[in-house]
Amino acid sequence: MAFVGMFGSGKTEIAMNMALKLAKEGENVALADLDYVSPYFRSRDKRGFLEEFGIKVVVPPGKYVWADTPMIPPEVFGILSNKDIKAVLDVGGEEDGIAVLGYLRTFMKNTTIYFVINTRRPFTNTVEGIVTFYEKLRNRARVDFDFLVSNTNLGPDTTEEVIKEGEEIVKKASKILEIPVAFTVVPSFLKDCDCEFDKFIIERYMELQW
Repeated sequence: MAFVGMFGSGKTEIAMNMALKLAKEGENVALADLDYVSPYFRSRDKRGFLEEFGIKVVVPPGKYVWADTPMIPPEVFGILSNKDIKAVLDVGGEEDGIAVLGYLRTFMKNTTIYFVINTRRPFTNTVEGIVTFYEKLRNRARVDFDFLVSNTNLGPDTTEEVIKEGEEIVKKASKILEIPVAFTVVPSFLKDCDCEFDKFIIERYMELQW
């Protein structure tokens, strides 16, 4: 599975939580950090933590590990081709960053792609904005996305009302794009939130650097 989204969508946090969920269920999991263009949070920042759970973290080699360089480690092709590995891809959401999916598309025939949306972020705060950027990213990636993910949040200030408002906007975009909503992301402190879609409850592992 691959998670894509615009800057601030929360895709990295979701990718990490999904990898951890699968690992705790006994799966052989690999998380590939393919977010290279102006990354805000990087799953590679939590490499040591993830490896404690048996998750293989795939990052650029050596001196390139912290570079903003669109480089696909050869290991990515291997984990996508190995049916015994549950691969989770954290993919950059800008037009340049998402281009890596185009290079990988022949290896992603069985990969589900999720477009993560935070309606409290610029560019995806309206139905029109979501549709516009969905089409831009899909055309740039040269692959179809399978699901939308409603991840409207304000970090620690998220409320149930904020989540529900986001669901309404994402639901309207879903109808226009004719792509279903896979789930709504809910922070653990709001786990009892009454959501319209299935809930994916997450912990927040990425810390602000200021």
